[in-house]
Amino acid sequence: MKIAIIGVGNLGYSIAIGVLSQKDFKVKNLYLTKRDISSLSSWEKLPNVKISTENKKAVRYSDVVIIAVQPNQLQTVLNEIKDVVHPKKHTIISVVTGRKIEEIEGFLPAGTAIIRAMPNTAISVGKSMTCLSANQKGTENIELAKTIFNSLGKTLCIEEKLMQSATVICASGIAFWMRLIRATSQGAIQLGFDAKEAQELAMHTCLGAASLLIQSGNHPEQEIDKVTTPSGCTIEGLNEMEHQGLSSSLIKGLITSFEKINQI
Repeated sequence: MKIAIIGVGNLGYSIAIGVLSQKDFKVKNLYLTKRDISSLSSWEKLPNVKISTENKKAVRYSDVVIIAVQPNQLQTVLNEIKDVVHPKKHTIISVVTGRKIEEIEGFLPAGTAIIRAMPNTAISVGKSMTCLSANQKGTENIELAKTIFNSLGKTLCIEEKLMQSATVICASGIAFWMRLIRATSQGAIQLGFDAKEAQELAMHTCLGAASLLIQSGNHPEQEIDKVTTPSGCTIEGLNEMEHQGLSSSLIKGLITSFEKINQI
């Protein structure tokens, strides 16, 4: 397989690492493009990796094209590469925030397979929750996209109309969970732990909670029931959090974020 990543910033860089570490498929050539390639010089030493400032050249010699530029650069890039995109050969995967498949289709030849992906910043450590949607032609190659992004975490195929919601839950959601971890750390400090210990306790307890749900497939309340004894300290704490609006605040925050992204 020949893959090009157009726009190797932080996200493109993380995707490149995931692609090269993938064992389920072999990358024959990986083209990485960027306007200033000085930061990519170390990649030139890797076999089958090619560095370039020429987007058209990278597309011409690739089968899968991952576009990872900033939203305001998308139109320029699509105009640049449209003449070398061939529907029978190329699959276009866009990780550009907020840009719809219909918009991308307007620049490229009819019948081009287009897949839209929404990863989050945990992609840099191989733990991204990435949502995928595709046009009609792209659905034929959706398994390819899943293979690529499953090497960087977990994927879920959704309707494109849910992409804004996915951005809030998964992309913005990283920040929301970080704030919850920080709050837990602050509470731990108040209870006597130093800052480093507090953060370690909060991080790994959060990781453990998520891992329990992933591996067991249980609903959160099933796991909560296992640690809430009658008249115990856990249920006392949970009830106080609910009295103070924990769940409603989270839900209101998600809805507010969703309303804002739709305004943008």
